[in-house]
Amino acid sequence: MLKYIIFEGGLYKHEILEEFLEDIGGFIVQRVSVSLDLILNLAVPEEEVQRLNDIAVGLKGKLKEAPLIGTEVAVVAPTLSRHHLPHPSCDVAENLRRYGAKTNIIGLARGVGQKIVNRSTREKELIEEHDLAVFTLGNFEHCLKEAKLPLFKDLSIPVIVTGGPYFNGLPGAQGYVGGIGRFPERARTGDLIERLNAVSELSGKVVEQRRRELDLDPLIVNPIVVKEEVERQVPEAEEGLSPNPITLKVEGVRIKLPYDEYHEKVEGIKVEGRRLGDIANISKSLMRDYILVRVLPESMFK
Repeated sequence: MLKYIIFEGGLYKHEILEEFLEDIGGFIVQRVSVSLDLILNLAVPEEEVQRLNDIAVGLKGKLKEAPLIGTEVAVVAPTLSRHHLPHPSCDVAENLRRYGAKTNIIGLARGVGQKIVNRSTREKELIEEHDLAVFTLGNFEHCLKEAKLPLFKDLSIPVIVTGGPYFNGLPGAQGYVGGIGRFPERARTGDLIERLNAVSELSGKVVEQRRRELDLDPLIVNPIVVKEEVERQVPEAEEGLSPNPITLKVEGVRIKLPYDEYHEKVEGIKVEGRRLGDIANISKSLMRDYILVRVLPESMFK
């Protein structure tokens, strides 16, 4: 299994780290260089983490585990009105990004109240395009336990719920974090920041468990390899205006190109000697008509 790690250091002799990754079969998921500083999101075989740490120490850098690297998380708010946004949804999304996730904030059309609360089929499908959903709900325990369950109880992806009251768990959710209800300002106090970190850490554990389950029936090809081949064979993907033109996911990638114009080219990409369209489901995303690629497991070819 791969471990996902953030390296923070300098550009000086960073090629030593790149050569090590090439030797052990590791990957650089994302690279950010600012002046002489370098931040690398890495995927490394679990047994090689200690050797990587030794190299990082020699380069005067530091490592931080970030299991949310290579994931796309939906942060779902009951509405897009100022009653529910931008706080705390933006704080939750920002903290998840610090742990390596790519986040999208989704506001529901009718997620408010207790009598009219609802979620459309299209909203359900959009949320399920992500690897994990974090629902940022309100301050009333009876509302969370009785009225809000239809928003997430039948989703096919893992769900984490945040709210104001403290209690143990909700049906249909893999985890619940209390102490984060509705508040009209940014999270600046130590207690609130701790609660945000708790959401990100719980999200990391849920995603890591999902990856261990996938190891029982591995994907035919690692999504990181798909990402690299898309970058190499479809240069238009890298030429777009998006700062993250190819988003890595647990089971595939999201390519920020128009589906109708580019899906045939993407289907024809060669990945480890196979046509991508033969080893993955390629569909039109509900998000701006992007291309969604889901790699198939090995059991589909036996």
